[in-house]
Amino acid sequence: MDEIKKYGDILKKNNLKNTKHRNSVIHIIESSNSPITAEEIFLSLKEKGISISISTVYRVLGILVKNRLVVKLNVAEQNKACFEINNKEHKHHLFCVGCKKMIAVDECPIQKYQEILEEKLGFDIKGHKLEIYGYCKSCKEENVVE
Repeated sequence: MDEIKKYGDILKKNNLKNTKHRNSVIHIIESSNSPITAEEIFLSLKEKGISISISTVYRVLGILVKNRLVVKLNVAEQNKACFEINNKEHKHHLFCVGCKKMIAVDECPIQKYQEILEEKLGFDIKGHKLEIYGYCKSCKEENVVE
């Protein structure tokens, strides 16, 4: 019950209607250890006995992304989007092409380069995204590497 109130407060602070589906989607995303797809959210909700359609999941995600409560990551290698709670932290991700696991990288390896570009070119950079693809330790040990 405390979680529902917490999510309701988050929605209210952002001038959004507090609904069962929005609360449920936020809960699933927040409970996930890594970014999660809309399909995975849908299946998790179904497993919990929550009646919801995949189109409603996408609609709720659209609202949450638009209001910056959730971050949408477009995973080029997998040609799909993943979602995570917007903790207002600058992150990059490593993507394992073997097991499809995503690993968050908190440090920004290109921050200095961004500053150099701004100074050299007079370009006002508002953001950047870095995705690195390879094999995680487990996949390398299991010889999944091509």
